[in-house]
This record gives sequence, structure tokens and C-alpha cells, in this order.
Amino acid sequence: MAFVMVFVAEVSHETEIIFPEICALTIGAWISEQQPWKTNKRRIFILMSLAALFGMLVVRFCVLPLIFQVCLCFAFTGFILTLFKTNFVPIISACILPVYLSTSSWIYPISVSLMSLIIIFAQWLMEKYHFRPVNNFVPCEFDIKSQLIKWSKLLIFFCLIALIPFKTHQIYFLAPPLIVMFTELSNPKSPARTKPLYIVGLMAFASFIGCTLRLVLNEFLGLPLFICTALACIILFYTLDKLKIYFPPAGAILLIPMILDKSLLIRFPFEVLIGAAILSFCAIILFKEKDLSSIQ
Repeated sequence: MAFVMVFVAEVSHETEIIFPEICALTIGAWISEQQPWKTNKRRIFILMSLAALFGMLVVRFCVLPLIFQVCLCFAFTGFILTLFKTNFVPIISACILPVYLSTSSWIYPISVSLMSLIIIFAQWLMEKYHFRPVNNFVPCEFDIKSQLIKWSKLLIFFCLIALIPFKTHQIYFLAPPLIVMFTELSNPKSPARTKPLYIVGLMAFASFIGCTLRLVLNEFLGLPLFICTALACIILFYTLDKLKIYFPPAGAILLIPMILDKSLLIRFPFEVLIGAAILSFCAIILFKEKDLSSIQ
């Protein structure tokens, strides 16, 4: 999936087609034995499409500073996740990424919608022919009051954490997949919270692999970007299988280097390591089950 996406983007010279979160979706929808999100195929398509469209429209029509645009996208995704009673957090990256890249082309939401369709169609085929278990959707039982408080708390702390990176124009300390990771770890029932060091290391490792292969194979040897993407995915998927940790945001952070300016590639893995460490620590410390249960 990632190989074809990047191949089409290179052949058509439309970089907006490259959507790193697709790799995260393949991990969750195709590779993981149990889909990590409580969602169904219809919601995946609708929510991914809405998030990508909203992010693109923010770039087109919102004249607020970058940090306010990102917070607006973050708040919007929290609203529609609550509305659709799901924890399908990859849409956060789909909404925020165009803001980071200043993407105002309609190609971006159209390509995200088409790729989401491919993901869910392939998942349906895998389920039909018993290559993976059938994903039975059970809506999240959201209490509106607790959700409003939770997302308000998430938004406030994210804004505070984001002040320095955005002020200093070092926004990739908070790369979109890291924001997804922060949201996922803020859930006290998330299995990823039990292995925070593994998660931080995995995010840093994935970004390092993506940057290294982009620099060596693409920038120095002149090989096509889709070759870098294919090799990066093979290495990451092998690592996930060995660790038995199928954490979708690692797939998204793996492909971010494929769309970055080459001047950012050297420092990107260090930014991811620091950003992941800070965000994971804050998510685990600030969001505890006893605090959320006391809201209800």
C-alpha cells in the first residue's frame, strides 16, 4: 500500500498524495490480529475524509497563527470522535498534517478518501477469506460531560506543550503522529501505556529508519523514493513482529521523512525521540484512570 502510494506520487509529481498515516492504518487494519480502534469500515472512511477535508480548508481559509490552526484541528477531531462514538485517533494526523505542510490542494483530501476506501476494502477481503478475524464494531460508551472535560484537558495541555516548539519554529518535536501517540497514551485503558519506553524507542527507531533510507538511498544514491518506502516498511514490520507491539503511529512517523525537506532529515529522529519522551510522560502523568472516573 505504501509502495504504491509513493510510486503514484512520484510518477504524477503530486506530493500531496503521500499520506504517512496510511501506513498506520495498514498496521491497525491489516497486520494487527485485533484492530486497535473501536470503529467500523464506514466510520473509517467518513472520519478520515472529514478530517483531511477540514485540515485542508483550515489552510485555505484560516488566517490565524499556525499553533491556533493546529489546536483548531485538534479540537475538531475530538468533537467528531465523540460524535461518532469511536476512538479512531489516526484522524488527528489526517487533519493536522496539511496544516504543517501548508497543503491547500484538493488532491490531499481526495487521495486520503480513496486510500481509506482501499484500506477498508482490503480489510473486508481479508475478513471474508479468513486471513484476519472479523472486526465487530462496538461503539465507545462516552459520557458527554467526561468527554468534554477530557478533550478540553488534552487541548489545554497540548497548547502548553506546543508553545516552545511553535515559537521557535521547531514544529516536528510535535510531528502529527506524535500528537496521535499523545492522545492514545492519554487513555488510561490503552495497552501502550504499560510499555512507554518501548513506545518512545519504537517511534524514534521508525523515524531513524525513514530518515536514514531517504538520505542514503534517495538523496545520495538517487534511487526512487518508493524503494526507500518499501524497504523502510519491511524493516519496521519485521521489528513490530519481533517486539509484538503493533503500534500504528510508528508506521506514520516512518513515512514522515519521505515528505520532509532534506535539510530536516538529520535532526528529525532526535526531535521525535525528545518529543515522544515528553509527550508520553505527560500523557501518563496527567491522565490517570482515577482522575477520569471521578469526573463521571
